[in-house]
This record gives sequence, structure tokens and C-alpha cells, in this order.
Amino acid sequence: MNVECHDLSTLPGTTALFRDYADMRSSAHAAALRRWYPSDPFTMDWAKSSPELEAAHRGRLADALLRQSDGFDASGAVLANIERLRNGAAAVVTGQQVALFGGPLLTLLKAATAIRKAQDATKASGRDHVPVFWLASEDHDLAEVDQVTLLSKTETETLRLGLRAERPVPVGGLRVDGGNEEGRLRLEAELDRASELLGWAPVCELLRACYAPNAHLAGAFGRLISKIFAAQGLIVMDASIREFHALGAPVLREAIAHAEEIEDALLKRSEELVSGGYHAQVLVARGHSLLFLLDAETGARLPLRRLGEGQWKAGSQSYSTEDLFAILENEPERLSPNALLRPVFQDRILPTAAYIGGPAEIAYFAQSAVVYEKILGRVTPVLPRLSATLIEPAIATAMATHEVSLAQMFEAKTVDALALRLGARAMPIEGKRKIAAVGNAMDIELTALTEYMSAMSADLARAAGVSASKMRYQMNRLRRMAAAFEVQKEASLKKHATAMMLNLFPDGHLQERLLGGVWFVARYGDALPELLVEHAGQECPGHRVIYL
Repeated sequence: MNVECHDLSTLPGTTALFRDYADMRSSAHAAALRRWYPSDPFTMDWAKSSPELEAAHRGRLADALLRQSDGFDASGAVLANIERLRNGAAAVVTGQQVALFGGPLLTLLKAATAIRKAQDATKASGRDHVPVFWLASEDHDLAEVDQVTLLSKTETETLRLGLRAERPVPVGGLRVDGGNEEGRLRLEAELDRASELLGWAPVCELLRACYAPNAHLAGAFGRLISKIFAAQGLIVMDASIREFHALGAPVLREAIAHAEEIEDALLKRSEELVSGGYHAQVLVARGHSLLFLLDAETGARLPLRRLGEGQWKAGSQSYSTEDLFAILENEPERLSPNALLRPVFQDRILPTAAYIGGPAEIAYFAQSAVVYEKILGRVTPVLPRLSATLIEPAIATAMATHEVSLAQMFEAKTVDALALRLGARAMPIEGKRKIAAVGNAMDIELTALTEYMSAMSADLARAAGVSASKMRYQMNRLRRMAAAFEVQKEASLKKHATAMMLNLFPDGHLQERLLGGVWFVARYGDALPELLVEHAGQECPGHRVIYL
């Protein structure tokens, strides 16, 4: 199997902060980056100082995980890892929103990385490390999770259950059939369509078992991921329940008690990021806390705002600090963290040795680090997930035939632009030579003429520059017309361009961010999880291209 490693700078849509984090030693802001990210992401040093938890805490944690694992129909390997966690193991943690049918490929890449890093840390430290997948079931962005994108032969197709909620409630608790007959029929139709697109592969039966009527989004997603990585012992955890919130309650209490102090630290960190040439990933505004509160009557998840002098507000209801402490004591599941507090909350519940994140999460950590310091007195190491494009044999053959690289597809952006590239390559040699000869000669003469005019006067220089630009544009237009003629003459060029872009850069998005992971599970079955784990090591600090 052929594997390539591409620098992150070749990927579209990556932020400057993430690129510098991944190449910290070469960054002009190395000193600041080391303050924001204390651990080197490409060494195993983090595995040597994993946090400890009290035995009683571990017991409550393991008991809750075991009860929850029944709903996920967890494997023996998962149950064994839960017992390791009970008996002193550290955790390598990752997580994702509970998107329909498992969500995009990056979900599987995250899980595979957590598994691989847990294996590597166990070997490097001599202490057991187990992989944990944290379900982000308390998020309330329903539109974002109620979708998955699969491929037909000619286009991407996005499936949706059309779930609705009258208010912003945690998505994990919503039934996949919407709780009515219309929703049940829609669920059945989307499962049928998914099965067609996936070629009625064995994973289709698994989808039906997980996304049965009456199942909830969190439970269905959790069971699916647990089953896909059953052999690797991935522990799946839905932290929205009371038991886990009670274990993490000290973090929520600190976020309430020291809200102003934490806010000041976050605002200062945001200023540091901006002065370093970056931007704050999460907007921090005066009075906005790091917490959400579930309304006792409606179940809506509302941002909790600090009014000052021990007073708070969520929606139309007002609360004192003492009221919030009482809720935390009696109904801890009603309080939940935002994106900056969530990792700190997580790492109070779990003995987290490292967190596996995507580019956006890693960027958040530059801000979350100050929250870690204020509440836990330490910062959990954050490591990048496996970033990869999977190339199937037929697509690899087309790329080789047309001498096209993945980077060239990113540059092309669209099917039409890639087809023109193929058309230009397919032109007869004589035509290529004539166009190149004319273009080169024209460029040499225009450069000389522009320099001559510039020496005469500034006005002539500007006029010459404008005229030269117009002539070069027309020459490039002639090149495109010649390439387009070849595309029209040879229909297979457009067909091959469509197939390559559809599979590797669909709709202008990285494959891992758009295409559903089940698409690849359907085609490669049980071999896929182990393949991803194999390639989730630290050998490539950038983006992997894996030829299947």
C-alpha cells in the first residue's frame, strides 16, 4: 500500500494557528505557541505524566460506563478496557458531535487516532492507556448533526431525517424517528436510500439496528461507533447523564465561583492571539459565561449570562450564585459547559493523558489553556488527529493516467477547472509546442517592452503594464479554449475529472470533512478500522494520502 505525506500548507481551509502549531519549531511565534500548547504534539513525552484519579472516583466512573455500555452493545474488548480504567489506566480521549449515520470520515479518523495513541502510550510508559470517545450529545445545533453525505455515481447526496425541535434542546436526546409516524417513514426512506448508495453492504444492517425507531441520536451514534471499533476496545461515553455530570461538578462550580477571573484571563489570551497575528477561535464577551443551563420546564439549553454581584440570567429567568450551586448539587445534568470549558470538564471526569483534536479543536485549546490553568492547575496535551485522504484503486488509476496529484485537485477547486487541465494535457504535442512557443515569445517581448517604456516615463509604464496584462489574458484564454476543445472531443476527460473530484475533493471540501465514514466502511468492512489505526502514528506530521 502506497502512502504519501503532504505538508499542511497544501490543504485548503487550515488556519495559520493550526499550521504553526503543527510546525512549532519553525514558527516565528514559537515562544508564544509553547505557552499556549505546553506539550510537543510529535513526541511521546505526554505519556510519561498521566494524571491520577481517586479510587472511589474511578469506581463511579467505571460503573457508569459499564451501565451505559449495555445500550451500545459493547464488545468484550470495551468491557476489558473499562476495567482497566477502573484499575488505574489513563485515557486518550477524542470526541465528536452525534451526526447522522456516524457523520463524516473525520469521525473515524479521530477514533482511530485515539486508539493508536493509547497503544503507543501503553508501550512507551508501561502504564495502561485506553481510548475513549466522548459523544458531544449536549450540543443544540440540530441542523449540523441531522445530515450525512454519501456518493452516487455522479454527485454527492446529503441525507437528512428532517428532525425538528421547537427550542434549542440537546440533540442527543432526540428520537431518530421524530416521535411520530411521518418521522418513522422518513427514517425508513433515508435508511433505504443509504443502503442503495452503500451497495447494500453489511454495514447497512448495522445502520438499521442502530437507527431503529425509538432510538435516540446519541444512542444510535454511540452504538454505531462502538460496533465499528469493537475489536479495538473503543470506550464510547455519553457524558450528558447525571452520574458523569456529578463527577465533573467541581469544574462547573469553579466556573461559576471564579467566572470574572476566568473571563479576564480569556480576554487577555484573546489579545495575545490577535497580537500574534492569529484570531480568537471563540468570541469571549464581557458577561458571557462558559456555561449553559437547561430550563427546568422546557428543557431548552440556554446560555448562562453573568449580570454581576452574584446574579445570573438564562433566557427570561434570573438566578443567584447560590441558586446555581443548588442546581449543581441536586440536578448537575442541567448545567453543561461551552466549547472552551468542555475539555476541562471532561478531564475532571477522566484521567486524560492526551486529547485528540481536529484543527478547530486544537485552535480552541489556545484559549482553553487558561481555563485549564485556573481550574485544574494543569493543561492536558492536545494532539492532532490523523488527517487523511483515502484513494481507491480506480481513482488512483485515473490520477496516474492523467498525471494528476491531489494538490492539483485542490488548486483546480472545481470539476470544470480540472477537466481543462486534463484537456491541456491531452492536446497533441504539436499543438502544445506551438502554444508554448507563442506564449513564451510573447512574454519575453512584453517584459522587454514594459521595461523600456518604464524607463521613459511612469505614465508609459502604467499603460504598458495594462496592455501587457490584457495580451497575457487573451493568450491564457486561447490556452483554455484549446483545452476545452479537447474536453469536448474526448468525453472521458470530463468523466474522469468528475470521478476524481467527487471522490477526493467533493464540492470543494476535503474528503474527510464531507463524505460519510460509513461509505468507506461499506467498501472495506472490518479491515478499515485497523487500517486507519495503523496509519494514525506520528510518522507524518501533515496530511496522509493513503492508496487503498
